[in-house]
Amino acid sequence: MTKKERFENIIDYFKKEQPVAETELNYNSPFELLVAVILSAQCTDKRVNLLTPALLERFPSAYEMSQASIDEVFEYIKSCSYPNNKAKHLVGMAKMLTEDFNENVPDDIIELQKLPGVGRKTANVIASVVYDKPALAVDTHVFRVSKRIGLTTNAKTPLETEKQLVKYIPEELIPIAHHWLILHGRYVCIARKPKCETCGIAKFCKYFASK
Repeated sequence: MTKKERFENIIDYFKKEQPVAETELNYNSPFELLVAVILSAQCTDKRVNLLTPALLERFPSAYEMSQASIDEVFEYIKSCSYPNNKAKHLVGMAKMLTEDFNENVPDDIIELQKLPGVGRKTANVIASVVYDKPALAVDTHVFRVSKRIGLTTNAKTPLETEKQLVKYIPEELIPIAHHWLILHGRYVCIARKPKCETCGIAKFCKYFASK
């Protein structure tokens, strides 16, 4: 099976079996999603969804969060991973968003990455989820699953993975493909013991073929 054929078969499967695939982070605005994605770094979506209601009730806008102290934000997020750094990032992000972007979350990946706490992965999530742009965020799930099932070859960084994936995924499907791969890695192609016996793409999978 060629790489092109593997991509086509896997995409066809997900289009049929999972026509709707969305982020599991709860949000009601671009700002709320940005806060949630920053918090989600090396933290589960489930944990983030437990933290954000109280945090966003206290700081419902970029302006209000920009007026907070880092210590105050820390108290709302201290049960997530790396709360000290994330508190600094959230306050810094809110200040820049207020001062430089009139509280509007930008849709440009380069502009997004100017915000504290926003790397390429986070910028791609916002661009694709909020603005439906052909940006593919590579988190640990996407990086691992893409390599395991044979969609990427010798990709050593998230950026290399991203470039290899978008080469074969139709542009209009790039936003949803991000979620297909994340959800597949979270619930089926799990890190330690993938559920190959119930996996719908096993027959197209390089890892399964090598077992």
